[in-house]
Amino acid sequence: MTVLALDLRTSATERADDVLAALGSRPGGLTSAEVATGREQHGRNVLAEHRVTVFGVLARQLRNPLLILLLGAAGVSAFTGDTTGGSIISAIVVLSVGLGFVNEYRSELAVAALHSNVHHTTLVWRDGQQTSIDAAELVPGDVVTLRVGDIVPADVRLLDVTQLECDETILTGEAMPATKGAGPVAGTDSAVDLASCAFMGTIVHRGSARAVVVGTGSATEFGKIAAGLGERQAETAFQLGLRNFSKLLVRVAAALTISIFAINIAYSRPLLEALLFSVAIAVGITPQLLPAIVSVSLATGSRQLARRRVLVKRLVTIEDLGNIEVLFTDKTGTLTEGTITFEQAIDPAGAPAGEVLTLGLVCNEADMTDHGPVGGNGLDVALWGAPGAAGLTADPLGPRAYRRLATLPFDHERQLASVLVEGPGAAVMLVTKGAPEAVLARCVDVPAQAAATLDRLFASGARVVAVATKPASSAGTPTAADEHDLQLAGFVSFADRPKADAAASIAKLHRLGIEVKIITGDNGTVAAKVCADIGIDNRGVLSGADLDRLDDDALAAAIPTTTVFARVSPDQKSRIIKVARRTGVDVAYMGDGVNDAVALHAADVGISVDSASDVAKDAADIVLLDKDLGVLADGVMVGRRIFANTLKYVLMATSSNFGNMFSAAGASVFLTFLPMLPSQILLNNLLYDVGQLAIPTDDVDPEVLARPAAWDVAFVRRFMAVFGPLSSIFDFATFFVMLGILHASHEEFRSGWFVESLATQTLVIFLIRTRRIPFFRSRPSLPMVITPVTAAVIGAVLPFTPLAHVLGFTTLPLTFFLILLGMIAIYLLLVETAKTRFYAADRQPTRPPRSHEQRAARHVARRASRFRHHLHGPAARQTT
Repeated sequence: MTVLALDLRTSATERADDVLAALGSRPGGLTSAEVATGREQHGRNVLAEHRVTVFGVLARQLRNPLLILLLGAAGVSAFTGDTTGGSIISAIVVLSVGLGFVNEYRSELAVAALHSNVHHTTLVWRDGQQTSIDAAELVPGDVVTLRVGDIVPADVRLLDVTQLECDETILTGEAMPATKGAGPVAGTDSAVDLASCAFMGTIVHRGSARAVVVGTGSATEFGKIAAGLGERQAETAFQLGLRNFSKLLVRVAAALTISIFAINIAYSRPLLEALLFSVAIAVGITPQLLPAIVSVSLATGSRQLARRRVLVKRLVTIEDLGNIEVLFTDKTGTLTEGTITFEQAIDPAGAPAGEVLTLGLVCNEADMTDHGPVGGNGLDVALWGAPGAAGLTADPLGPRAYRRLATLPFDHERQLASVLVEGPGAAVMLVTKGAPEAVLARCVDVPAQAAATLDRLFASGARVVAVATKPASSAGTPTAADEHDLQLAGFVSFADRPKADAAASIAKLHRLGIEVKIITGDNGTVAAKVCADIGIDNRGVLSGADLDRLDDDALAAAIPTTTVFARVSPDQKSRIIKVARRTGVDVAYMGDGVNDAVALHAADVGISVDSASDVAKDAADIVLLDKDLGVLADGVMVGRRIFANTLKYVLMATSSNFGNMFSAAGASVFLTFLPMLPSQILLNNLLYDVGQLAIPTDDVDPEVLARPAAWDVAFVRRFMAVFGPLSSIFDFATFFVMLGILHASHEEFRSGWFVESLATQTLVIFLIRTRRIPFFRSRPSLPMVITPVTAAVIGAVLPFTPLAHVLGFTTLPLTFFLILLGMIAIYLLLVETAKTRFYAADRQPTRPPRSHEQRAARHVARRASRFRHHLHGPAARQTT
């Protein structure tokens, strides 16, 4: 049977049954055979499949036009008689490409391995049975179930809905959720204003639905938007800054290459020699290893986080984690033990009251079995753990004396649950239990002592549930309208003590500059007591009722001065997160329930735990195997360490390396010979790159970890303007020593400058890597000590090896090395002095606020990455 595909806009105007028929489907879904046919016709439900292949990575390495030009020139050189020079240049280019290839291929494999372990599942009806499958396996005609917090896995036509609302901000930019229905709509000019359809990539904000898949992959509306982003994965602000900065250096290199080539031609130097020299200078300036350094750093970071029991779904999330400025978290199980225990049942005056416990057990969604309580929430289960609760089940006036007639379940809007029961004497009554504020608002004749009793319980940090009753006139199913004119029976209190290590975790986050705010369904006084117990500075409490009275602008103004958001609903959670992001800060949200899923999607970084609901874990970017804020703080430090170490490479590329290449260009103007042969420049660059490979392993100073990462292009330019010329000054000093003091030949000049330039540009990393005094107040990692020193030593030894003649080197006198040691010492001393003054005068790098458009594009890219698959195999393909 052929599985057809419909236009979504057309399906929106048709009856649901007609759409099912047109797609060859039925309410019970497709058969397995029909699914196989559909997959052959429409492919997998992904926006793109990226396959990691050796040839693909190698092709990207060889796509560098400078390397191609260099290899071509080397080939011409060898063809015209200079086989040695051409062979050397070719060998060095091959080594450079090999170095980049190995690092990029390892990084690609790490990303593919990470993505292969992440699956986004959806509930689908197949062969008349509901099952959970990878969303990538959906085909048109599949019937799916949508629940709160789900990402809609494809473009679908709704079949039946229950109070369904979808957050379509990712498509339309509208902040308010769109209300959905199953009935056909009239014709519309908008492809995304379809009330009877839900779109791939949008979030189920409320309610539930069944729907039939109409469009998959890049044929969806979201797929068309994501296609505009190209094949590039979601980029962080730092990666985008690095890419733009690399383009800047490439433009500088191009301008320098053309200028040097023109000058050398003007000096009547051989055309091929001038071309090779110019291109070699350009290769030296271009930061070829920069992408590899970033990728290796991120891959290394993901392994470090895994060892700390932090699972990262996408590598770019590691930098997002380091950028966190505000963390919104639930109280229960994160700041507290999460083990809720019964404390007492009391009447409004505060006296013990067994009847209140009995009524609490009657209005309870957990059922007692031979193996203990099953179902219900933590408070319901804890009630059955009360001393004497088991005995009450045998009491003729206990819970068994009440026959349940109907139930009105708990919801976050009412903050109540009610049961209609037939009690002793066949009296029908309504028993209501819930948040004290909500219950008291529906009670009449509340005893005067009740308020004082409740305040005392809240002040002690107890979690409190109020219980109330009223006679019922009928045995029909109760509604919210029946929950009024209640008589307060009393209160049930529970304990959930703060974690022993919570204070230390909060202090660690505070040292990292992260402000912790609590979003809880509990009372504000209780949450404030927890804050006081664990060292959170409580700047204010805002209740859910207060939130409803604030528009978004007023809420944005209130968030910075509020620490506790109490008695909030799931809708209010996501609203708080969205408004907080509007203020320009990077926001993380930590939650583990089904009702947290929408807020997890809304945050810059969604964090869940391994014990969380499947919906919450699927919505999160990061999953903690232990529900511990201390582990989260470790993850933040890993993210910031990666950024800091990558910035070290950037600062190196813009100072000593850039200065040396600029010196080579300048020297070629006034010298009658090339200051360094093209092959020597490339070898110098290769050894320099090898010397920087240990940067991802380096240690980072505490004060750098204490603030979010900041990519500041202006800061990098100022750094280049100071330290680039300083490097060039010492190069020219070397020229003077070689020509004016040692009267060096051409070969000695090139050998001497090769040794000096490599030594200065590799050893200066020990100064640039820290704002502190190197070694004494900031020690590098062992690989960071060994690798640059080894590169410098190799450069110094090369003129004395059998390869010297082949590479155009010659032995150097002892006098040179004595002078060189003195010059290096003076250079490093001057760099340290300049560094101290630079940082004293220059403020810290600051991250410019991201525009609304940048943040929106970033959110789209993050969402799209859920529908991209990284695989091993032949070439990547776009799935339609």
